[in-house]
Amino acid sequence: MSTLVGAWEENADDWTVWARRPGHDSYWRFHREVFLGLVPPPSGLTLDVGCGEGRVARDLAALGHRVVALDAAPTMARRTAEAGGLAGVLRADATALPVPDAAADLVVAFMSLHDMDDMAGAVREIGRVLRPDGRLCFAVVHPLSEAGRFRGEEADAEFVLAGDYFERRRTRFSTGKRGLPMTFEAMHRPLQDYFAALAAAGLLIESLREVRTSSGGQSDRIPWFVDARAVRI
Repeated sequence: MSTLVGAWEENADDWTVWARRPGHDSYWRFHREVFLGLVPPPSGLTLDVGCGEGRVARDLAALGHRVVALDAAPTMARRTAEAGGLAGVLRADATALPVPDAAADLVVAFMSLHDMDDMAGAVREIGRVLRPDGRLCFAVVHPLSEAGRFRGEEADAEFVLAGDYFERRRTRFSTGKRGLPMTFEAMHRPLQDYFAALAAAGLLIESLREVRTSSGGQSDRIPWFVDARAVRI
């Protein structure tokens, strides 16, 4: 099985089209505003770790942040650089960031930590590059929503877990929406894994949100994402 970086490199072109169509996915519909509400005001250097095609980095730059975006997948880094508007774009593994100790005031990892084979190693590196009192703002797929499904389409359909919630496993989901194909590959981990990695890196959670959709349907009954802000102590 290929690495998760390899999987996202294979799907980089599809993701670029998918992510850049306004209104197409949860980022445009509701998630962007929730997440950006956690982000502190611009100050010093902001790193976007696992930037993908760069839409979050561009939104941060529009808010006044001096953003350096990083991604391990070469096509993702190239697409971000081509779009412009940032202080810099680097191709880099999240477990070996080419950034000095305590150089960043803010690190953003939006929907990227669950796409990394070594999530704990990436969080450890984030802790290294953050200055004391610097912040990490991150979002991941909520492990509960990833591990379960609704039994039917009815508004009151039962939501059930499939298999062992605590089992760490590679996931793959192919879909199509409005004529656009996309394959998502990630690593399912229980929520405690993320918090253990944060604690080991000297990062203390100061705000957490369980984000649900704004559709008004059955999907509003469970959290789809975890958004959090942590401080380097």
